Amino acid sequence: MSDEQRAPAASSLEGQRQKRLEKARALRERGIHPWGNGRKVEHVSSQVHRHFAGQSAEEVEKDSTVFSVAGRVMMVRTFGKMAFAVLRDRDGDLQIQLRKDKLGDAYELLELLDLGDWVAASGRCIRTRTGELTVVADEWTILTKALRPLPEKWHGLEDVETRYRQRYLDLATNLETREVFRKRSRLVQFIRRFLDDRGFLEVETPMMHPLVSGANARPFITHHNALDMELYLRIAPELYLKRLLVGGFERVYEINRNFRNEGLSTQHNPEFTMLEFYQAHATYEDLMDLTEEMLQGAAEAVAGATRLSYQGHEIDFGPGWKRITMTEAVLESTEGKLREADLHDPEKLRRVLLESLRGDDVDRALIEQMSVGELIGALFEEHVEHRLVHPTFVTQFPVELSPLARKSDADPRYTDRFELYVAGREIANAFSELNDPIDQEQRFVAQLEAKKKGAEETMDYDADYICALEHGMPPTAGEGIGIDRLAMLLTDSASIRDVILFPLLRPKA
Repeated sequence: MSDEQRAPAASSLEGQRQKRLEKARALRERGIHPWGNGRKVEHVSSQVHRHFAGQSAEEVEKDSTVFSVAGRVMMVRTFGKMAFAVLRDRDGDLQIQLRKDKLGDAYELLELLDLGDWVAASGRCIRTRTGELTVVADEWTILTKALRPLPEKWHGLEDVETRYRQRYLDLATNLETREVFRKRSRLVQFIRRFLDDRGFLEVETPMMHPLVSGANARPFITHHNALDMELYLRIAPELYLKRLLVGGFERVYEINRNFRNEGLSTQHNPEFTMLEFYQAHATYEDLMDLTEEMLQGAAEAVAGATRLSYQGHEIDFGPGWKRITMTEAVLESTEGKLREADLHDPEKLRRVLLESLRGDDVDRALIEQMSVGELIGALFEEHVEHRLVHPTFVTQFPVELSPLARKSDADPRYTDRFELYVAGREIANAFSELNDPIDQEQRFVAQLEAKKKGAEETMDYDADYICALEHGMPPTAGEGIGIDRLAMLLTDSASIRDVILFPLLRPKA
């Protein structure tokens, strides 16, 4: 292999592509399809490594097992009539040895091999002098010709945009990235088993909604030609799942995509995966217990322990998560600027909020219109969220912030709701559901009034959902958990794009 093939320069990319095309034509002349089909592969790299784990070179050589393997060529070293190639398959890397005395004319295929090609080989194993487990090929072939070279080096953050835009290159060259997505898959598998074992039924609800419903967020809008109607990509499945409670499915869940037409950040992607589940005859306090148990189990299943490191912070998912009301958290964090009596004084709350936001790009007109509950929520976002490193349940949200949650029987200004915060960000949102159709109708009307005043993140009036509630929904608690953010925590990933295989990016010019 030439130096140019080993270390490709961007300026020579087309030249290399032409050379590889010539090699593809040469393969055809030898009767080998350069983009083959139907090769049966008996083993993966991990099976070979497990088979010989802990065995010496002598023990390996005595084993007569023939292994059939295949993978992408990541490295080639030639030594005259012998060569070594490292193949990468779905489980990892494995070295093969190619020897002219064993392969005869097939050894000459080496002249047509490039990094990135897919290769198959079979043979018995040895350990080299350096201890490397190696399949000594009795036969081998090129399965797929790569016309473009793999990146010579992978510099992590220096190539971060390329990693997102061409995830296939990231996965091909970076085993750490593969492990992130394996862990994400294990996370979803664990959650499914956990809920299935507790009698929950997995369901699917519509992705296209005739109304904006289920959460306060801006939707994506599309048009159905046959019905000539405007539809919205769903921002949450909530109202459909609760209709199932009315229908008699007392425990349901869905793991699927939501779409919100909002900004991009390290924590936000417009298309994201949400777990949403509902349990009849439960309260939000029951779901706090369930959530703590589920996420402790998820941490052990994915990260191997309940104490883990996230971006330099030690986070303890062990038992005994903190629980605090939103107003208690605001009073603690404002360092004496507010007293309990001030929580009912909109002018005092507004003044403290504006002092906190001084120097920032402040929408004073919006703040002047805020209710007491909205001001408490804004103070919480400004003073509290970033301080909640270890898992913390924040409870009792103001009713203005919770249009679908049940009012607290003890104080109707607040709702029986919690959000779970870890590492300064929201991971879960849950509440005792509002099953009073009269109260729900009034809150829908309040949402319409807010929309008339210019609020963009509001819900529509859903008359059919009111009709469903009037047929009777059992007392229920429901919860949504962001799978992407949870995967970030359990894989120590700094950005949500690191745990989404194909995140949305602005097109290249």
